[in-house]
Amino acid sequence: MERRELSNLKDIQVKVYDNDLEKAMRILKKKIQNDGLFKRLKLKKAYEKPSEHKRRKQREALRRQRIAASRNKYRRR
Repeated sequence: MERRELSNLKDIQVKVYDNDLEKAMRILKKKIQNDGLFKRLKLKKAYEKPSEHKRRKQREALRRQRIAASRNKYRRR
């Protein structure tokens, strides 16, 4: 792996209480999903054309802006 990829990796830990592996697995899956690991793996699976990459980045930026705007809207109240 490259240094850049290593810096993006986070330590994800889940503690298991009372041998409840099912609950620990659900928590782990949720943490991985929130971290965006599944999404990054899916993107790396196949080649993405530069034009598609640019469009995807624009969509993601617009989505982040909409989320930030809605958060600011509710904070003002």
